[in-house]
Amino acid sequence: MKIVISPDSFKGSLAADKVAQAMAAGIRAFDQSIETLLLPVADGGEGTLESLISATNGRFVPVVVQDPLERKITADYGVLGDEETCVIEMAKASGLTLLHKEERNPLNATSYGTGELIKHALDAGFRKFIVGIGGSATNDGGVGMLKALGMKFQNCDGASLGSGGGALDQLSHIDMSEFDPRIRDSKFIIACDVDNPFIGTNGASHVFGPQKGATESDVSILDRNLKTLADVIERTYGVSIHYLQGAGAAGGLGGAFQAFFPLTMKPGIEVVMEAIGFHEQIKNADLVITGEGRSDEQTLSGKAPYGVAKVAKEHGIPVMLLSGYLEPSSKKSLSLYFDVLGSVVNEKVTQRESMENPAHYLKIQMQQMIVSYEQMKK
Repeated sequence: MKIVISPDSFKGSLAADKVAQAMAAGIRAFDQSIETLLLPVADGGEGTLESLISATNGRFVPVVVQDPLERKITADYGVLGDEETCVIEMAKASGLTLLHKEERNPLNATSYGTGELIKHALDAGFRKFIVGIGGSATNDGGVGMLKALGMKFQNCDGASLGSGGGALDQLSHIDMSEFDPRIRDSKFIIACDVDNPFIGTNGASHVFGPQKGATESDVSILDRNLKTLADVIERTYGVSIHYLQGAGAAGGLGGAFQAFFPLTMKPGIEVVMEAIGFHEQIKNADLVITGEGRSDEQTLSGKAPYGVAKVAKEHGIPVMLLSGYLEPSSKKSLSLYFDVLGSVVNEKVTQRESMENPAHYLKIQMQQMIVSYEQMKK
């Protein structure tokens, strides 16, 4: 019997590779003869880098970059096992988790560090990129990233703009003359599950600004400033990103990529599964197991377990979902895509216990579910 184990991370608790290892331990506790293949996944946000490096036997490259508040930190990018493809998770350099709650302020936060990661990879000779753009602390329209790659943003007097989304109201001119020419010769796949436009009530500032620390008045300023940026881009280069689908991702970083990079935008889970050869690797599997920290109706909106289940069903392979917590009201909907449902948090294990010792309780629950599954098949 062969079981493929492809969970996402249990956010705030356990990384995806650790989740997969705990699940495998539970299966071995039931029957050591069962073959397990660990293919941890992610949906383009937190954990994408680790999942791809783990699944392809790749490597990490540490780089000193600026965090969202321009402090020096060390952030990793990755190189897949093919030694050709570079993986950048923008949250490693420009993410919300890098800031304390009281530090969150998208008026000041910059995506400059993400550009530094790309530049370092270009200097190292890479021309194929996968970029995950979830979890940003920024709302600067990607201007920080573009600055790090040589683009100049100036006010009406020709002076350089400051950092953050709050400075964009002064923008008058964009100078691409020193923009890194190697970008044109590269290929970028942007892992993105957000289809929000650059501006407007459904745009970057209004939808995501508040979770990054923006007040109601900040949101209005940020949206107006992103419009200024989009207007200058359209006036100068003839590209309108105002209402492009996905342009509002990562505080407008999606729009910067769409305006100035040769790219393809794809749902994060599709990017990850393609990179690890998921379709090929599950062909002779008897069961696929996936999971995430919390499963509910939102799981079916393109999250990693849904992507895994969709492909498994195409191959006629049953799918088991074991998550940290399973919303009871969602069981009927989830059962349409997953053959077996399970939750670490249950009548015997509290949420606190599961968070304090996730691997232990995950292993126990996995073992119990495999026992029940095997009995059900007889």
